[in-house]
Amino acid sequence: MKKDEEKNNSVSRRAFMGNTAKVMAGFFILPRHVLGGKSKAGFLYTAPSDMINLGLIGGGKQGKILSSYFLRTEQIRFVALSEVFSAKSELTLKQIKDTYTKMPQLGNYSDIAVYNDFRELLSRKDVDAVVIATPDHWHAAMAVRAAEAGKDIYCEKPMALTIKEGRAMVNATRKYDRVFQTGSMQRSWPEFRQAVELIRNGYIGEIKSVKVNVGPPPKPYDLPAEPVPEGLDWSKWLGPNEKVSVYNAELAPPVTKDVYPNWRNYLEFGGGMVTDWGAHMFDIVQWALDMDGSGPVEVIAPDGGEHPFLTYKYANGIIMTHQKWEWNNAIHFMGTEGEIKVQRGKLETSPASLKEKVIGDAEKHVYHSTDHYKDFLNAMRNRTKPICDVEIGQRTATVCNIGNIAYRLNRKLTWDPVKEQFKNDAEANLLTGRQMNKTWGIRI
Repeated sequence: MKKDEEKNNSVSRRAFMGNTAKVMAGFFILPRHVLGGKSKAGFLYTAPSDMINLGLIGGGKQGKILSSYFLRTEQIRFVALSEVFSAKSELTLKQIKDTYTKMPQLGNYSDIAVYNDFRELLSRKDVDAVVIATPDHWHAAMAVRAAEAGKDIYCEKPMALTIKEGRAMVNATRKYDRVFQTGSMQRSWPEFRQAVELIRNGYIGEIKSVKVNVGPPPKPYDLPAEPVPEGLDWSKWLGPNEKVSVYNAELAPPVTKDVYPNWRNYLEFGGGMVTDWGAHMFDIVQWALDMDGSGPVEVIAPDGGEHPFLTYKYANGIIMTHQKWEWNNAIHFMGTEGEIKVQRGKLETSPASLKEKVIGDAEKHVYHSTDHYKDFLNAMRNRTKPICDVEIGQRTATVCNIGNIAYRLNRKLTWDPVKEQFKNDAEANLLTGRQMNKTWGIRI
């Protein structure tokens, strides 16, 4: 009799649990990534209840800045760092450790593994995503390998040194089902979002022209050789560059100089201020004009006549010039019914009332993000595209790069944003890519 009662009770408990599960299922339909499981590319999702493990690639000045921003989200922990200059990795590790001391809510500091070769970092199974904060000439080689290794990617802007490298980054991101955030963080700032939504909703009429004030294009590397400092692996710093350049402190300054390095001024490593600041300001123009999947169709080098400034033309007739005006690193939109000037922390409108205009619920709105780093982490958890997805980063970098190519060739170029090629110009098309060495290069 006792065994029968136990059996009945067991059946009743199972029935109760089963019915409860059915009832609960009616209230909670959880997405797969909450419960675990794999994406269609075969990689594990990260549960939202877990801290996200990041690997930092590049521990210099920008790497230090980004590490602090990500730690402030209180959603991540750094488990690995790759840096080719040992003195800089030591400084970055110290800053991260100090942050844990100042923010006890992060938990206890755990030792962070340091690698000279970023591929060792990518091989770690506990790294969910990487933050790439290296010079531009490294971005594509690292991002493509990171995607292949199943890591989500936050990559500094400008996204790629060349147009073909950027497309390789997009292709790898899509092939391996990765989340990719480009570091164009102005899209998460209110003054730029307000300017964009005013323009998208026609508050200054039809846009006729846009002036973008950022600095000059790059020049060929011409600095004299200096002794390579102790602790810097110069060969790995150069990475995929086919032509080996001699060391100069302007490229990788010692830690005693807390400055942004000037590698960005030389075309072997960066795109000058046209890509450095242009990747921010041209990006906002692309956003405002609803051109995130396209771009200009012509770019004209300054000719001393009809086109005194580098001039871009969009298919809809809008003209954009790269020229100095009263505000540095800023944009001036001119429409048929008003104007908008925008700069970091500053927005002026004409009519003036537009500055505080509340965009109505029924009007056009763009992707709303108030924190570029949390937005990336949320996109990781939800397996969605973040505010500055890899395709957006590619299109903005392309605007910058075709401008630099026009400066370099000193002539008018016709651009096909669908094929990502110049029309009837083999010389210009050669400059959409570059030669990379066999050790670090990727197929483009």
